[in-house]
Amino acid sequence: MLEPDAIPVTQSFTAAERELLMAVRELVVADREMRRTLSHRMDMGETDLRAVRFVMAAARAGTSTTPHEVAEHLGISTAATTVLLDRLMTAGHVERRPHPTDGRRKIVVPTPRAYAATRTELVGAHDRMRAAAAAVPASARPAVLAFLGTLTEVMRDESSHG
Repeated sequence: MLEPDAIPVTQSFTAAERELLMAVRELVVADREMRRTLSHRMDMGETDLRAVRFVMAAARAGTSTTPHEVAEHLGISTAATTVLLDRLMTAGHVERRPHPTDGRRKIVVPTPRAYAATRTELVGAHDRMRAAAAAVPASARPAVLAFLGTLTEVMRDESSHG
């Protein structure tokens, strides 16, 4: 067991720093709770919802998504991804289609049902989030974005040391 003096201590947080970091922590917790509730309301697991959202984001960006990319995004095996995609196809949320340039591969695309279900469940929340973003004064946005970007970088760095 380490003696108290042997435990590395970081510099104490100021009240303002603590307040900011606690607000971010609450945001992360609220986001996790919202996703859990959304997946329950949409009658799918949280990983299934993450997959559908990933496929939808790729489609909105005008790119195609392969099952392998879905597996990488979710951090699961390709075998588990096959089972997940089969489940999402049966539920009517995604389709597998031939790859546009490589006939040996498949792409995964969201269905109109996936868009409709997501829109139905999230329209109110998205409107309120957009209003919250719009309420941030333009002069404060660079600082907010820099703060959030730096926190994201720190968290990703810590994740990669896993």
